[in-house]
Amino acid sequence: MIVGIPKEVKNNENRVALTPSGVREFIKNGHRVYVQSSAGVGSGFTDDMYLEAGAETLPDIQSIYHSADMLMKVKEPVESEYQLVKEDQLVFTYFHFASYQPLTEAMINSGAVCLAYETVEKEDGSLPLLVPMSEVAGRMAIQEGAKYLEKPLGGRGILLGGVPGVRPAKVMILGGGVVGTQAAKMAAGLGADVTILDINLPRLRYLSDIMPANVNTYMSSEYNIKDLLSSHDLIVGAVLIHGAKAPNLITREMLKLMHPGTVVVDVAVDQGGCIETCRPTTHENPTYIIDGILHYCVANMPGAVPYTSTLALTNATLPYALQLANQGWKQACSNYEELKKGLNIVKGKVVYKGVAEAFDLPYVSHDLMLS
Repeated sequence: MIVGIPKEVKNNENRVALTPSGVREFIKNGHRVYVQSSAGVGSGFTDDMYLEAGAETLPDIQSIYHSADMLMKVKEPVESEYQLVKEDQLVFTYFHFASYQPLTEAMINSGAVCLAYETVEKEDGSLPLLVPMSEVAGRMAIQEGAKYLEKPLGGRGILLGGVPGVRPAKVMILGGGVVGTQAAKMAAGLGADVTILDINLPRLRYLSDIMPANVNTYMSSEYNIKDLLSSHDLIVGAVLIHGAKAPNLITREMLKLMHPGTVVVDVAVDQGGCIETCRPTTHENPTYIIDGILHYCVANMPGAVPYTSTLALTNATLPYALQLANQGWKQACSNYEELKKGLNIVKGKVVYKGVAEAFDLPYVSHDLMLS
């Protein structure tokens, strides 16, 4: 199989889908890998490193799309790439279809096979290809939130960890999954007063057992969220519903309950956001203010730390990508249930319920497309 690695074109997206080490594994398995020239430079990987690993470099993105049987990307294709995707081509990347209808329609029209990192799901319900970037994003949410709490950047002027004799900042985290857990660890380590909200009581019990004393757990409900908003300085949206649009847990009306200069970081922005006033931003222009509340809603947060993120992503995706290359997508998805759940769109048909429901599109079972 020919595997294509294009250069990412999203704003300030410096990650690349595969490291030279990952390339070597494909070569060892008898595949060819084409890497777009300079695709890895932003992550610290030169063209010479890819060539040494056995890849071939191509000069432009059109050549990569035209040549590849399987495209591996980090982020979903943007509008300039829609027409480059070929019929029957396997595209393996983060898609987050449920948050953006034009992308969904473009991939339906392409006739490609779209296998989404974020919906590959293990038997225990975990999402192995979402976890590494969720870990990065959760930790970054606190790093960025702490920065934007500074007064010159629009925040309240509060030091996250406080100092002796002055209380630390209060951090509210909506969601106790991977993002929420990592955010809580970072915030707690910096000395903040942290509250995690979730609707899963067993998860809250688990977090209560493992977290340090400055992390509290609270059952998530509209009443409880409203009760906490006026006393918290940094709010992190970390809600995930597998493959579907995130629910709005904080409405615009609720912004009035917060102090001016409160910072909200909505990590769920890839799936539509869990804060009503959230809209995707970029690393170039990461924030905006509504009703005195500073919003940080960068849709590709891990792209700011591409070396760490690229290594973590390849560690997770490579075993699955090798199965797809070695067996072909149809056989691999038939053999491995977790890969089958990654299928979102197959040759013009929506095969993931969350995506079909988000836009009221016809749904076809994966099994029908694999038979």
